[in-house]
Amino acid sequence: MLATYDAIIIGAGHNGLVAACYLARAGRKVLVLERRSVVGGVCTTEELFPGCKVSTAAYVNGIFQPQIVADLKLRQYGFDVLERNPSSFTPFLDRRHLLLSSDQAFNCAQIAKFSRHDADAYPRYEDMLNRLAEFIEPTLMEPPPDPLATSVGELWQLGQFGLKARKLGSQLGDLMRIMTGSARSLLDAWFESDALKATLATDAIIGAFAAPSTPGTAYVLFHHVMGETNGARGVWGYVRGGMGGLTGALAAAARAMGVEIVCDSPVERIRVRGNQVEGVVLADGSEVSAPLVLSNADCNVTFLKLVGEPYLPPDFVAAVKAIRYDSASLKINLLLSEVPDFTACPSATPAPHHRGTIHICESLDYIERAFDDAKYGRPSREPVLECTIPSVVDESVCPRGRHLMNLFVQYAPYELREGDRPGDWDRIKESFADRCIDVLARYAPNIRRTVVSRHVLTPLDLEREFGLTGGNIFQGAMTLDQLLFMRPVPGYARYRTPIQGLYLCGAATHPGGGVMGACGYNAAHQALRDGA
Repeated sequence: MLATYDAIIIGAGHNGLVAACYLARAGRKVLVLERRSVVGGVCTTEELFPGCKVSTAAYVNGIFQPQIVADLKLRQYGFDVLERNPSSFTPFLDRRHLLLSSDQAFNCAQIAKFSRHDADAYPRYEDMLNRLAEFIEPTLMEPPPDPLATSVGELWQLGQFGLKARKLGSQLGDLMRIMTGSARSLLDAWFESDALKATLATDAIIGAFAAPSTPGTAYVLFHHVMGETNGARGVWGYVRGGMGGLTGALAAAARAMGVEIVCDSPVERIRVRGNQVEGVVLADGSEVSAPLVLSNADCNVTFLKLVGEPYLPPDFVAAVKAIRYDSASLKINLLLSEVPDFTACPSATPAPHHRGTIHICESLDYIERAFDDAKYGRPSREPVLECTIPSVVDESVCPRGRHLMNLFVQYAPYELREGDRPGDWDRIKESFADRCIDVLARYAPNIRRTVVSRHVLTPLDLEREFGLTGGNIFQGAMTLDQLLFMRPVPGYARYRTPIQGLYLCGAATHPGGGVMGACGYNAAHQALRDGA
């Protein structure tokens, strides 16, 4: 006899766990099936080095939705975010540096070292972003307004969105520039200093196969500045104990509500009869039945691998195949014997500039040249590095006398050319990691001798280990043609699919990637509204 549940969640990533919690809270009997041996998906803590709690993939928290934290009482289950202040440090080869924090006066004084004009403009720039964030943020926790809508309720939502947009007045132009324009054009319009523009531009390219001059990157920048930590807008922090502290709290909350979570249980196939989902078949051949299935996997995995084209309309299959998963991100986890000693701000012991994100990029042109390599299928000769040292703020993540350092690297294209193929990442990954360390050593010469051990995740590793097609951490590019009612494909932006009872709940849906939780929240509530 088949095991039977009200709902099955495929994947115990943060969105899947959020969806499971809200379904269970509504009285549903829920099963979560996870392919890996640990919950969390890309938001997890693992002991990659002895005695260390490493945030294997995702590494900072800022956009996880406060409403979910409150609804699920996650702090009661150990979820705690540690603020980083200063939040940003950019060293330069000429031995100058730029620090940014949550204090506006401090920031203006730092920026004034490079440009008085930019110091005066920066508060106005932040005010502009904050005003737009106040307009956009409410749309994250609901299905996107859809001009293709046909129901009265959906048309009403679309009309309300339009009325709110009209109230922006002249700021509507700012919103359109952010939604459609490039980060470079946005930053050039506000600032003159390369130091400031390069620092801010890293938020526009992280996880994207794009340069700052690429249209659409202004929104990626905006997407990352909407975060908050402990009520402070725009502030990102470290989860105590690593990013698994968030998904561990979600899993504990889910289990307290009766959710069953089973790891080491890869789903082989989603069972469909006619146009109705019936459950799943696991890799070991066992079957589980449920009239509701929510997939935390991306569209390529969910529809083309787990469901199969014969069960789907041809036009839908074509739209799914057209989704772009361009990726150029690589992650290096380091165990260090001491913190990096930057020539721009010397200190071989933990100091304020070690607390936040460390940006290794000299200018916008530096980033553009790094992307030039990637667009022709070559790993960047001069990569952009976004580095964090969580152990400076959270001493619980590694033994005393040691430090953890994360390097998030742009650009490392999934598609390698000039004779190489994606599988060749296994051959070149260590040499490219050496290149990244060499770049960092120009700014912190002690880094080579302080590396005790390292762990490298290429785009191919991200695909194989976490099921991310093309290594894309957002489950699909976050460009305007793949956002809002276009995400994941036109006509299916409300988490439903052509299969009755099958929903998407991961980053492939609105509002997209990042450790946000909104996709899982919205999918669960849509399923419940539909009578699941």
